[in-house]
Amino acid sequence: MIFADKLIELRKKNGWSQEELAEKLNVTRQSVSKWEGAQAIPELAKILLLAQLFGVTTDYLLRDEIEQAENTEAEEWDRPALRRVSMEQADAFLHLKQETGKRIAFAAALCILSPVCLILLAAASETQLLPIGENMAAGLGMVILLLLVAPAVAIFILCGAKTKDYQFLENELFETEYGVSGMVRERQKQYHDTYTRCNVFGACCCILSLVPLFAGIIFSEAEFFLCCMLCLMLALVSAGVAGFIVGGVNWASMEKLLEEGDYTRRKKRERSLLGPVSTVYWLLATALFLLLGLSADSREGWRACSVVWPIAGVLYVPVCVICGALLRREK
Repeated sequence: MIFADKLIELRKKNGWSQEELAEKLNVTRQSVSKWEGAQAIPELAKILLLAQLFGVTTDYLLRDEIEQAENTEAEEWDRPALRRVSMEQADAFLHLKQETGKRIAFAAALCILSPVCLILLAAASETQLLPIGENMAAGLGMVILLLLVAPAVAIFILCGAKTKDYQFLENELFETEYGVSGMVRERQKQYHDTYTRCNVFGACCCILSLVPLFAGIIFSEAEFFLCCMLCLMLALVSAGVAGFIVGGVNWASMEKLLEEGDYTRRKKRERSLLGPVSTVYWLLATALFLLLGLSADSREGWRACSVVWPIAGVLYVPVCVICGALLRREK
């Protein structure tokens, strides 16, 4: 096993990202990336520091024929073998996420646009632009809404089923075979400009989505015209969200393989703790809501108890932060 593979393995077993390791070595992330991509070898002083950081010998780092790490703490290495991701698996995963990302973006746009017909038909009925009653307008609008939401949900389910085999990349610790990190990092570099354009497009659409609404208020107070402007706002929001999703899904797929960003080993461990905590937290919030509502025994009482949900939502963020801090402190 060559030095690049050993460096990747040791870094990941310690749960460090390339940025974190670079900071410990007082070098740039690009330097660490070149070492792991077998494009360069660190100088002797950095080799000695790496050996000290990882608790291994310099012979193990520099001699390819030595496959087993020496002078390491038993508790650090006595771990079950991690699942290995091959070059073929990584390539298939990236292509699959590129395909499903577009479909998920389309499905999300359908969900956002689904109430458009309901809004327009209701406004047309109210202003008598169409010879239909309010009930018929509401019924037709709901039918169209469901016809748009149903295929969107189907797309979400099908995309989730297709990527189910790769779910471990997000939640579990794994190792990559030689060359995978270099291939993914090269694709990430090539995709960076596209990712930036997707975010810029999404941000601009979401910001500009308020323009039709304000324009409707300024230029006309007609109810149907305001509803049209509201629908145009939803169209812009759907386009912006689709841009965010397309760029975000592809970028996140590469971060998962590199175990960087939101998918470092430390954050995976934090999520493994936050999952049960979140479940218990929202079960307690639901129990509190039901307890207060049943004790009130009136419609007004139930409405007053609804304040539980915004309070629980606000408190959820500090609860997650505290849990993450406690987990890091234990390490």
